[in-house]
Amino acid sequence: MNTPVISATGLWTPPNSISNEELVNSYNMWADIWNRERGADISAGVIEPKTHSSVEFIEKASGIKSRYVIDKTGILDPDIMAPRIAERPNDRISVLAEIAVHAARDALERSGRKAEDIDAVICAASNMQRAYPAMAVEVQDALGCGGFAFDMNVACSSATFGIQTAADFIRSGSAKSVLMVNPEICSGHLNFTDRDSHFIFGDVATAVLVEEESIAPVGHWKILGTKLKTQFSNNIRNNFGFLNRAAPEGIDAPDKLFVQEGRKVFKEVVPMVANMIAEHMEELDIKPEGLRRMWLHQANANMNRLISSKVLGREATDDESPTVLDTYANTSSAGSIIAFHKNSGDFKHGQRGLICSFGAGYSAGTVFVEKAA
Repeated sequence: MNTPVISATGLWTPPNSISNEELVNSYNMWADIWNRERGADISAGVIEPKTHSSVEFIEKASGIKSRYVIDKTGILDPDIMAPRIAERPNDRISVLAEIAVHAARDALERSGRKAEDIDAVICAASNMQRAYPAMAVEVQDALGCGGFAFDMNVACSSATFGIQTAADFIRSGSAKSVLMVNPEICSGHLNFTDRDSHFIFGDVATAVLVEEESIAPVGHWKILGTKLKTQFSNNIRNNFGFLNRAAPEGIDAPDKLFVQEGRKVFKEVVPMVANMIAEHMEELDIKPEGLRRMWLHQANANMNRLISSKVLGREATDDESPTVLDTYANTSSAGSIIAFHKNSGDFKHGQRGLICSFGAGYSAGTVFVEKAA
């Protein structure tokens, strides 16, 4: 059986960043306008007024301090409160594919690969720009790769599910080099007028190159094991889809964007993920003291603190469980890959780490890796 490894990762970061202060200011301006326009109903007790957001609330609830976005102007305009990204003609590359290509080229350059060396492309992300043709096929075409390409969506766990899928292609002999990309324009499905979630997401694109060990570059990462888990839940949901037009009464309803029951998610996902990691470590005979670092899904600093402490039996240091959430916010499937990309260069031969995702579905994935010589 062929042995899959991670040869390289890639990252593309948007040029625009929004601070919590900027986001809170725009939200509070919008809330004041909303309340003023409905003053009579609020006074009569028919509806509740919108309450202000605050920097302190956001940082305490999530650990997020800023986020990168494709478009900043529309989000911060209280009359719009959404990104404004112009629709492109069909003869131009779509924006989601374009940012995936940027991240892919970074990974290819780091690995010394050319596009024609790639046998398959997987686009694994929480939202696709369109139903068809597949985003991955457009990325394949833009890069000049051969072979085949397809999309997959397991929400925030798309990247780890994508890594296992790529690794399985390597093991089976279907491919020797698989490029997995995670373009996430999460600002497009975030309700910036919802106080409880208006700060959660950011935009980014990542890429992971999974290859057969015999052709991998020096300094690659051995994949020691992968494990996936799903468990149905309505606590994180987005009901936007092609059938919305068949029920016009629901168009533009809040559930056509990201909605969640945050406290339920926290309570249910933390033990599920911690137990999954512990079980996988036992299967691979990896002891807590043998785990150099955990690159966890970047959704909530408090969740990561609890999960890492359950795995290690003590509170993890910033070095053992690094954070990119503070500057990137939640970037869905890309979060753990950003953490890995930015915080793995100091690993020595034989040191082991964990790439872990969790999110809507519920879904969770663990990928244990070891630095090769």
